[in-house]
Amino acid sequence: MPSRATTILTVLSVLIMGQAMGFDIEAHRGGRALLPENTLPAFAKALSMGVDTLELDVGVTADGEIVVSHERGLNPDITRDASGAYVAPPGTPFVKLRLADIKTYDVGQIRPDSNYAKQFPDQRTVPGTRIPTLSELFALVRKSGNTNVRFNIETKIDPNRPDETLDPQGFVSKLLGLIEAEKFSDRVVIQSFDWRTLQLVQHQAPKIPTVYLTLQRGSAPTIALDKATSWTAGFSPADHGGSLPRTIKAAGGAIWSPYFGDVTTALVSEAHALGLRVVVWTVNKREDMARMIELGADGIISDRPDLLREVAGEKGITLPAGTPVEP
Repeated sequence: MPSRATTILTVLSVLIMGQAMGFDIEAHRGGRALLPENTLPAFAKALSMGVDTLELDVGVTADGEIVVSHERGLNPDITRDASGAYVAPPGTPFVKLRLADIKTYDVGQIRPDSNYAKQFPDQRTVPGTRIPTLSELFALVRKSGNTNVRFNIETKIDPNRPDETLDPQGFVSKLLGLIEAEKFSDRVVIQSFDWRTLQLVQHQAPKIPTVYLTLQRGSAPTIALDKATSWTAGFSPADHGGSLPRTIKAAGGAIWSPYFGDVTTALVSEAHALGLRVVVWTVNKREDMARMIELGADGIISDRPDLLREVAGEKGITLPAGTPVEP
């Protein structure tokens, strides 16, 4: 017979995932095709239109604050100093900056001559926008009155660049401490390409589901099917028949989050048979959204949550209600 504590944790996990049993519409970095990424204006827009999940990334500052940013430091493509000049590459890591210093930078407009600007030419600028803290995002959600939206929080940590962040244990402890203090533990999942952080989350906060991110292609894949990599915390698909779903299940994951181009119907079926949910990233074209829904993905992370809502609605998926709020 399972212990009472184990039973309670199991029930909590089911409740946490309960709303996610439907299709999960996730606003990637708040919906960066529409407004500056990982900012309060972007998250307010996503909350106002209605999404199931706010997807975001976090780092830890020199003074131990949790900030919302996709990069491990100041991003030269979006960050301007007090004089209006974009910071020089590569950008100072957050772990070497105090929050008060970080708050002096403006992240409300993409550098006009950058590849990023070409990727999102219709993003609305919001000059004067600051890098938010995770606490500020939680406060915005409380202000909106939205009691259903969830948070998919990625730990921005690179095992190959240990000098640019806190160590995994320090990073996870700071993040979990804040989530618990803010009383959002029942609405959070934590994702990472660095599976070391997910192992720590599972040990320290077993009621929080973990999301295993994978990328198999391109110049910097994080996973190989024939061996462990620096990203996989010692887990090797070679020990599990070359199967990513089986590897993630063995690692203790609740959700597999692959790059959508790596996904097939067979892989989704295999993951489902193991009890894993599959939430794909990052899907911005209508035809790709429709294809992911048709092959059985449980959710989509998108820079275009507005378009994703349209496609999901056309597929008969129930859409989350919006909760209008100003940042």
